[in-house]
Amino acid sequence: MDTVLLEITNEKAYKLIQDLEALDIVKILEKNTKPKESLSKRFAGSLNLTDQQYEEFQQHVIDSRNEWERNI
Repeated sequence: MDTVLLEITNEKAYKLIQDLEALDIVKILEKNTKPKESLSKRFAGSLNLTDQQYEEFQQHVIDSRNEWERNI
């Protein structure tokens, strides 16, 4: 059997799906689940860095990568 994710936009539709489940035609696996939001959208704007802080962070990343490569 296939599994599909449905977005119920009408309470009558939800009742219909419950009726289908009662007839053993479909099975409701989860109720009231929200679609997963991407991490980039979830954390966008949560870290406000100044230009200087950003440059320092980027340099730290570069230095860390170089150190990692050197130790391999």
